[in-house]
Amino acid sequence: MGDSRLVRLEIEDGIGTIRLDRPPVNALNKRIQEELREVADAATADPEVRAVILYGGDKVFAAGADIKEMAVMGYSEMSSWGPALTGALDAVARIPKPVVAAVTGYALGGGCELALTADWRVVAEDATLGLPEITLGVIPGAGGTQRLARLVGPARAKELIMSGRFVKAAEALAIGLADKVVPAAEVYATAKAMVEPYVHGPRHALRAAKLAVDGGLDMDLASGLVWESQLFAALFGTEDKTEGMNAFIEKRKPNFG
Repeated sequence: MGDSRLVRLEIEDGIGTIRLDRPPVNALNKRIQEELREVADAATADPEVRAVILYGGDKVFAAGADIKEMAVMGYSEMSSWGPALTGALDAVARIPKPVVAAVTGYALGGGCELALTADWRVVAEDATLGLPEITLGVIPGAGGTQRLARLVGPARAKELIMSGRFVKAAEALAIGLADKVVPAAEVYATAKAMVEPYVHGPRHALRAAKLAVDGGLDMDLASGLVWESQLFAALFGTEDKTEGMNAFIEKRKPNFG
């Protein structure tokens, strides 16, 4: 995808990096929103992409929405733009492949909501995360209230959202908002190392595992068990299952291709 884009999909060695590039802080405007949706769909569809990294560069992940663009909007405008923004981030969340966010600098507001769409978050030691929308007289509107509560629990999510306070890397790690904290210079490399093992893994089984967990979170236990069983059975029609079980029986390493 061309260099004039604000969001690019860069593919190397089976890893697709979704790269935000709107200096100075990668503020999420309407154009980034639409390009995020496009690259998420591209990463989903491209068989060469086996895992994904969300990355804003070595200085900042994304410091929120474009407030100047939003400040002039009323209910009518936001009632159409809001669901579109939610849909764009949901397209990232629904990429059926392992996804890690590599967070440097700031991940605030919409930027934090984007990081929440990933399966894991690698955060720089000096990074700052948060959902400060309450200080603007609104609430997170692109998945923040829902994904944060599922990740860190409702009570902690309410405190962070209602206060709008910033969260440093150490606290993010302690509460489960971050999965690894490393020096800023090592964030991208660490994120890459996290997903590299999946590049040659069983793509159908990895997809099913993500669908099982994410889908099950929206169901009661009985429904979730049925969902899991259906996905499990479906894998018995894939080359992943054939290769994996044959390799086990033959006492060799599987080659999932």
